[in-house]
Amino acid sequence: MWQTDTVTLNGNQFPDDPQRRVANALSSRPGELAELIVSCRWLLNVLTTVREAGLPDAWVGAGVLRDLVWGQRYGAGFNPRDVRDVDVAFFDASDLTPGSDVAATELLRRHDPAVPWEATNQAAVHIWYEGVFGTGPVDALGSVADAVATWPETATCVAVRLDSAETLHVCAPRGLEDLLDGVWRRNPRRITVELSRARLSRHDPSRRWPQVTVVPP
Repeated sequence: MWQTDTVTLNGNQFPDDPQRRVANALSSRPGELAELIVSCRWLLNVLTTVREAGLPDAWVGAGVLRDLVWGQRYGAGFNPRDVRDVDVAFFDASDLTPGSDVAATELLRRHDPAVPWEATNQAAVHIWYEGVFGTGPVDALGSVADAVATWPETATCVAVRLDSAETLHVCAPRGLEDLLDGVWRRNPRRITVELSRARLSRHDPSRRWPQVTVVPP
């Protein structure tokens, strides 16, 4: 079973002083990520909205975290208006129908219609993955952490959630090194080389984040 890290944020309100935002030592990798997250009021609002929506075991991850970290560290900054979608991974084994994703996305839109939500029930991914991506059959996932470990690049194999105690939970089954150190690398767990090359061409990380290192698929 994958483990998650936690970072406790100071108090119920996020302080304005960045040196006091995270209780953990800033030398820790989860602490580094937390500092970047709490510096972005927009993303904090996203995490709060997901928490309040009440979807089962819901986490925010993948591209939006990469865009924040790499924009701040390796690009020209992070602008929420450039975010194409906010991936919300949840896990509900009791409803594997396509309507589950639609209903979850609509629920989030009702809470905040300005955010480009895209909610996906990770318990149902094995049902549609082969048809969408043209691969062979894939195994059912047992948890959100299981799902995060299969995402296309190691830098996007990261998800976070904020609980009612203002504790930030970090799920990074492939580690945080490639995300925080700016490395685009294929995760071979599920994505094919061909799909990885197509993603590399589409996202063009060298243009968007000039200081990022690209490891060709």
